[in-house]
Amino acid sequence: MISVPQLVFVLLAVNCAAFVAFWWDKRLAEAGARRISERTLLGLALVGGSLGAISAQQIFRHKTRKEPFRSLLYLIVLLQIVAGASWLLAPNSMTDLVRQLAS
Repeated sequence: MISVPQLVFVLLAVNCAAFVAFWWDKRLAEAGARRISERTLLGLALVGGSLGAISAQQIFRHKTRKEPFRSLLYLIVLLQIVAGASWLLAPNSMTDLVRQLAS
């Protein structure tokens, strides 16, 4: 089982990676170069980098109006909030669910 410090470290790393990916994609867009795929950007948000993705999106004004990207990103954030709240309210149930899904 992963410890809380390890989880914090992993989430920090994923959020930093998402932030940098959004920044880099913005720079590539401005240069007219080949871009980072939306699938990759959304994937980073999905695996825990949603805070970094939303922060970069707002700071760099990148992909703020592009649909369905924007809606999918906010859906990921919503799902993570619900999952986090569920884990806080019923940690044993969420742990059992994760174990069942993993097996």
